[in-house]
Amino acid sequence: MYAEGVAVMAGRIRDEDIALVRERTSIADVISEVVTLKSAGGGNLKGLCPFHDEKSPSFNVSPARNVFYCFGCGVGGDAIKFLMDAEHLGFVESVESLAARANIQLRYVEDDRSTPRARPQQGQRQRLVAAHAAAVDFYRAQLTTAGARPAREFLARRGFDRAAAERYGCGFAPDGWDLLTKHLRQQGFSHDELVTAGLSRPARSGSLIDRFRRRLMWPIRDITGDVIGFGARKLFDDDDGPKYLNTPETPIYKKSHVLYGIDQAKREIAKQGKVVVVEGYTDVMACHLADVPTAVATCGTAFGGDHISVLRRVLFDSDERAGEIIFTFDGDAAGQKAALRAFEDDQRFVGRTFIAVSPDNMDPCDLRLAKGDLAVRDLVARREPLVDFALRHVINRFDLDTVDGRVEAMRRAAPLVAKIKDREKRPEYVRKLAGDLGMEIEPVQRAVLTAAHGQPTAGTPAPARRGPATPAVDSPRSMVEREALKLALQEPVLAGPMFDAVEAGDYQHPVHVVVRAAIAEAGGAAGATGGAVWIERVRDACDDLAGQALVGELAVEPLRIDGEPDPRYVSVTMARLQWSSVTGRIRDLKSKIQRVNPVSHKDEYFALFGELLSLEQHARALREQAAGGL
Repeated sequence: MYAEGVAVMAGRIRDEDIALVRERTSIADVISEVVTLKSAGGGNLKGLCPFHDEKSPSFNVSPARNVFYCFGCGVGGDAIKFLMDAEHLGFVESVESLAARANIQLRYVEDDRSTPRARPQQGQRQRLVAAHAAAVDFYRAQLTTAGARPAREFLARRGFDRAAAERYGCGFAPDGWDLLTKHLRQQGFSHDELVTAGLSRPARSGSLIDRFRRRLMWPIRDITGDVIGFGARKLFDDDDGPKYLNTPETPIYKKSHVLYGIDQAKREIAKQGKVVVVEGYTDVMACHLADVPTAVATCGTAFGGDHISVLRRVLFDSDERAGEIIFTFDGDAAGQKAALRAFEDDQRFVGRTFIAVSPDNMDPCDLRLAKGDLAVRDLVARREPLVDFALRHVINRFDLDTVDGRVEAMRRAAPLVAKIKDREKRPEYVRKLAGDLGMEIEPVQRAVLTAAHGQPTAGTPAPARRGPATPAVDSPRSMVEREALKLALQEPVLAGPMFDAVEAGDYQHPVHVVVRAAIAEAGGAAGATGGAVWIERVRDACDDLAGQALVGELAVEPLRIDGEPDPRYVSVTMARLQWSSVTGRIRDLKSKIQRVNPVSHKDEYFALFGELLSLEQHARALREQAAGGL
């Protein structure tokens, strides 16, 4: 399965010691730090596999045999193998980590006949974790110094006393260029280790300086409780850095996988089957101190798929025991946008998603300060289903006193109802939506059914246009529009200039119109460099859930070409797109000319005729450019 006695520096761990680690390690204790386990009968335990997504638990643990196996993906082994796979460690690092937990002193030998020798240097992860642990002690000690008074005052203003600061390991990065660096170097950590850990960085002079200075510090722990990074809050006006500065990506700190407070909250999350997702470190502290112990927060990044995977395993969010996920985004525009993005991820949870917004739009920390602990608990208790919030947010954008406003609101809201996981609840939400809109139930029901089957809702909006009715999603016209958008999202450097030159009015499918507008709002394809940042920027510019979902889909959908796209392929695609629009305008113009009397309205007739000739010439040029692709 994997090699034992792997060489480290010129030696190997004695086989007897490896066997002792296996014997004294409880695999259930190790795995339960990252996966909530329930009884599976016969003395076995089960949970959601940490190595692949699933909604029914197929990950089994046998405490009697100290092994695990997933019937879904086939991964299995002992506690050493679990650490290797779950934390991406080498064999030796995994053994050393488990030995430290069990207080076992490992011995190393040159070969099977040699005598035991001194313990070699620890593996990289252990060294980086040790460096962070030493940094926590340093920063905590600095919090009591005179220079840290602004940090202590910041905590006090937010309702956190000394005990709270100690509970969460708060500290202070002092006003010195290399005080932490020198301290850690004196403790035996190397230049490369401090840079790799993200605790220090090279200065222009070549010397090593501290990454964090003059800031309030929060240690960020992984789910097992190891400190793997820091969050640093600006305190001084002359600090020109961002308000919050986090540890950069390192071998042990991946911000898309980290949830602040998960180490303290995980047992209550598993016990209650509920998690509260807040927006910052002080919000987590406020919730915990207000007896909402299931609160966690992301660390300098948006809530995403990897965070969901972590929470689902802790929640045991499965068909057997669906959990509750409660978001406490602010009630401002940014918070509403974050909530709508969270609703996109609703399908990834088995449990129900909720949102809790303070009537005064205060976050949990401010709410606790203003109204006390009970107000924080009430905020969570008054949660509402996220779909209700999303529907209300969409509907409120339209004037329901007008026919156009009601129909437009129906078109925008129908896809949200169609996305509700529990199909049995959809008819009730159809009725609710119809009532909120003041419409008959039948057109709303048709709109939801259409959206559920992946079709655009009947008459879905598009800017005033001169072409035919909205094309079907799989029509040749829609496929060309889709290909053009894929080029802009996947290959903006290649396709950007030609893509941006084509008018937005040449798109007819309503969701394509939304994505085209989002690309323009994001700055246009011509100036983009591509990659995840560009895709995310376009997604953020979409104020329509269907459009946001389509951006993610188009970003990974293969282009309709064998091999790599080239400028000619882009040119042909854009020509096809424009040709469809121009031919539609020609049809409309011919129809209009037929209705004009050339005798009584001679000037209008000849003006229209001249426009027709120009359009037909343009259409011929586009046909030639498409080179047989039409």
